[in-house]
Amino acid sequence: MIRFFRCQSGASAVEFALMLPLFLAFIFGIIVFGSYLAMVHGVQQLAAEAARSSIAGMTDTERNTLATNYVTANASTYPLLVPGNLSVSAAPSPSNANVYVVTVNYNAAGNFIYSLPFVPAPPTTIARSAAIQYGGF
Repeated sequence: MIRFFRCQSGASAVEFALMLPLFLAFIFGIIVFGSYLAMVHGVQQLAAEAARSSIAGMTDTERNTLATNYVTANASTYPLLVPGNLSVSAAPSPSNANVYVVTVNYNAAGNFIYSLPFVPAPPTTIARSAAIQYGGF
């Protein structure tokens, strides 16, 4: 009986079986949330640059067109973003007449991170805004 308790031949297999789910949860969590944060960063950068480019317009319609064109032209430079899932809205701020706000929405539901196991999925809609003053100062 004492020999049975001293036997270590299957200990590694048991430890591996116990630790594998935790290890996979960490690995998939790093992949999922790293990819999600990369998408959030890309959407924020698009919104900020679209706001900067929109300030060159003379009317709100022209500013909206400039912002939308910027996002359309540059969305493909972000590897985790699908350009067809982006939408842009640009308008003067309701709280400050001297500020123009560009909002970029992204539907990430079709991204690969939502099919990975072991971790909770982050929100599928990413919305980021950027505001810029008229005149650039």
